[in-house]
Amino acid sequence: MPVAVVTDSTAYLPPELVQVHRLTVVPLTVVLNGAEGLEGVEVFPADATRVLGGRRVSVSTSRPAPEQFARTYRELLAAGADGIVSVHLSAELSGTVEAARLAAAEIGDRVEVVDSRSTGMGLGFPVLAAARAAEAGADLVAVREAATATVGRTTIFFYVDTLEFLRRGGRINAAEALLGTALSVKPIMHMPDGAIVLRDKVRTASRGVARLVDLAVEAAGDADVDLGVHHLAAPQRAEQLVEALTDRFGDRLHDTYVSEAGAVVAAHAGPGLASVVVHRRPDPA
Repeated sequence: MPVAVVTDSTAYLPPELVQVHRLTVVPLTVVLNGAEGLEGVEVFPADATRVLGGRRVSVSTSRPAPEQFARTYRELLAAGADGIVSVHLSAELSGTVEAARLAAAEIGDRVEVVDSRSTGMGLGFPVLAAARAAEAGADLVAVREAATATVGRTTIFFYVDTLEFLRRGGRINAAEALLGTALSVKPIMHMPDGAIVLRDKVRTASRGVARLVDLAVEAAGDADVDLGVHHLAAPQRAEQLVEALTDRFGDRLHDTYVSEAGAVVAAHAGPGLASVVVHRRPDPA
């Protein structure tokens, strides 16, 4: 492939897509009660769920080192890539983009780094757009633009049972966490500018799922869409989301990708997460 595409482990792309599109995935590090491992390689969703459900809870995450990205870029260029587009989770959530940019500056102008301003399939859809452009023979600039254009057409919403895990991880402030826990409110979050923001409040998990569906339909507008659905230790919620979304979108729905969120998101969202990512397809005209 003239242009190689790199992402990180928080895209939570189905493994078959990673293989088909020859993507390179650089894992983040997760530390669970002092035990450190690479996400998706040594640490998996069930590991994080088990620790988060225990009495002793110590969970943290860290970005890949710039040296890890630089080594990955050099290997891809040495293997024949003319250039690299490296697409990563929001800079508001992690230093991963910064690490990738430091490595790219070391390598030179053959590497372009894109901030997806999201995570999960909010990152995955721009990655897939870049990969498909590269497969079609696009040059480095066009592959980067395919990713950035898709960032602008992608919206993420997610339901969590509690804001406590997001507060502990520093992803939201204490005031938002207090608001979310008042009167046992169940929060729905979104990422309008790459940061996690409280979008809505519901009383029950079932209403949370229903509200996610409404928000997804609203975000889609009149466009045809692809969807990403994620969960954490809540497969039934994912099934409910897929069924309701399929019914609401009808023929406007094209591809749907379902996966369990990995340990990095698990550490900050907690068990019970349900998420929907809407990718608005460009007008064929």
